[in-house]
Amino acid sequence: MRVRALLAALAGVLCVAAASDPAERLADPAQEARAREIFRDVRCLVCQNESIDDSEADLARDLRLIVREQVKAGRSEGEIKAFLTERYGEFVLMTPSFSASNLLLWSGPFLVVLAGAVLLFLRLRSRAPDAELTPLEAERLRALSRDEAS
Repeated sequence: MRVRALLAALAGVLCVAAASDPAERLADPAQEARAREIFRDVRCLVCQNESIDDSEADLARDLRLIVREQVKAGRSEGEIKAFLTERYGEFVLMTPSFSASNLLLWSGPFLVVLAGAVLLFLRLRSRAPDAELTPLEAERLRALSRDEAS
């Protein structure tokens, strides 16, 4: 059991080490910290569920190099994200910017449920009440009930 825990810890360290190769790091620690902060908000387009900081994919490595080059050139976080978005689309950002298309995307399911509830309400409201039994039907029902009781 102890060996398993050590192997799991070693595998975790190797994964983190692979995602941040020391040869790729910037010489200035402040710039490297800025780059690492940006890494956390850029999606790996291969893994799609990980940031480029966590991913070991070749494309994630290339994106890390691009971000580091941009940081080294003195570009702001907004400029770097705009560059990546222009090149790879808005999907590259883990937290997409607020826009009309995103608002429609996030509010769409709620609007569909609301429309369904309104239609259900209108349908139930306009439904005709059940008709009363005619005297003939009432008599037949009483006769059937007496037959079953006997």
